[in-house]
Amino acid sequence: MAFERMIKNAFEESQNNCRFGDTLEEIKEIQEYIKNAKKIYIPNKNGIKVEVLNNVLKNYGLPEAKILQVNTNTADTSRIPALAKAYIALDQSDADLIIARGRLGIPGSGSLLIFIDNKGRILTAGTSPSHLIHEKTIEEAVYDEACEALEKIGFLRVK
Repeated sequence: MAFERMIKNAFEESQNNCRFGDTLEEIKEIQEYIKNAKKIYIPNKNGIKVEVLNNVLKNYGLPEAKILQVNTNTADTSRIPALAKAYIALDQSDADLIIARGRLGIPGSGSLLIFIDNKGRILTAGTSPSHLIHEKTIEEAVYDEACEALEKIGFLRVK
């Protein structure tokens, strides 16, 4: 698989002290992985985030995600709650791609929306400050974070 080979090559470049930054090919591989994901899950208690995220995915010409109803409350006790939520979902599903959102770090640190692959590797992410700072609705914040995550790896809106 080209995706796995790309990761191995980047690792070897770093090991050999000849890694000089991301390449266009690497970005395209991440895009292809996301475009070709068949099982995309969003760990969430209700469908609000799922509806918003599916709207974003549709706007970028990407496949639809499904809700994964798992209890992620324990994630809030970790150092990076959003990543912990993603790992909980990954461990309890057969996902190709997980999109999880939660607190970035300690209380007050803001939010992180993260895309991880089926091995728990971070593909991209978007962030926002605490709600008290941005004063957006949860729907607006999730929408903006998801757009940021996709645009930082070169996706463009199709609609």
